[in-house]
Amino acid sequence: MPAYFMVRANVLDAAVKDDFDRWYRDEHLPDALKSFNARRAWRGWSAVDAGVHHAFYEFDDLARAQAIQGSEALKRLIAEFDRVWGDKVTRSRDFVEVIQTLGT
Repeated sequence: MPAYFMVRANVLDAAVKDDFDRWYRDEHLPDALKSFNARRAWRGWSAVDAGVHHAFYEFDDLARAQAIQGSEALKRLIAEFDRVWGDKVTRSRDFVEVIQTLGT
């Protein structure tokens, strides 16, 4: 079953939201997709909290998703994120394995 690496970012300074959105769209998401060798990636803004951004990276299975932990690719992406956004954006990460699907 597929698995997902999810990143939830909280943009603490509304003044940087547009810059963050542009950077994630043009630089970070494409770089992470390629670096993780994920199937695909997508992102979006919360409809409940305007400062919350979610990014999702899809993998064939949980083992492939979790293989990015501690990788040089993840370390590099974290360092770049921290360099660009510092204390203006916080984030958390999670892995989710699909255990059931219904419908088409």
